[in-house]
Amino acid sequence: MQETIGVSDMEGLAENIVCDRFSDERWVNTSTHVPVEKAISIFVNRQALVTILCTPNKLNFLVIGYLYAEGIISGISDVASMRVCDEESEVDVRLNNAEFELPQVRTITSGCTGGVAFITEGERVESNLVVSPEKVLSQMKQFQEQMDLYRISGGVHTSALSDTINLLVISEDIGRHNTMDKIQGECLVRKLETRDGLLLCTGRVSSEMLLKASRMQVPIIASLTSPTGRAVSLARDLGITLVGYARSNRLTVYSYPERLGR
Repeated sequence: MQETIGVSDMEGLAENIVCDRFSDERWVNTSTHVPVEKAISIFVNRQALVTILCTPNKLNFLVIGYLYAEGIISGISDVASMRVCDEESEVDVRLNNAEFELPQVRTITSGCTGGVAFITEGERVESNLVVSPEKVLSQMKQFQEQMDLYRISGGVHTSALSDTINLLVISEDIGRHNTMDKIQGECLVRKLETRDGLLLCTGRVSSEMLLKASRMQVPIIASLTSPTGRAVSLARDLGITLVGYARSNRLTVYSYPERLGR
């Protein structure tokens, strides 16, 4: 039986807000939980890199995953030290290469929190992975049952990495791209393999998410909702099977359907 996660387990991630609710032709003064949003500034070798709006949990994984996804580090061994300030508003990262020059060209992404990306080209994914549509839908159902913060507050995105049998890592955040960085970072720290995995997500699949998936060398990404047109184009260029509207007993495949036995 799955353990029930309570509000106390989400301390610092959801806050109680007084509100007025209209229902059945009458107003009620009540309260509800909403997700916490925090600005985290990342400094690399004492230089300001980026400020990310995020859900303030798994910050070490978020930062490591972001630096890896953007090509600033090639692995955890490139990081000499990392310190999250007491108020968790700044993260100071020191690289083993003290002379590393930070990238200057930045792209504002389409994420709801306005993320920043430095890399605009992906790595092609070569994989022999084949998964049945039923297995993808089964993993998606299991995934939906473990959206703890969403169940309490709503207003967040969730992503998970599966080995096609079990969910290995789950992350929730106000930003879609942040959830993927948290997964990447946790896998690097825990030495979990992302290659040949199945990536599950709740929100719209945009182009920057495809680039992050290609960095992970994940051959299949499935969402509850729709991809963008650019995401479909990138998926076809990068060799990634892109699945949308994976709900109940149906799904839509936009690229490389042969990985789902088509």
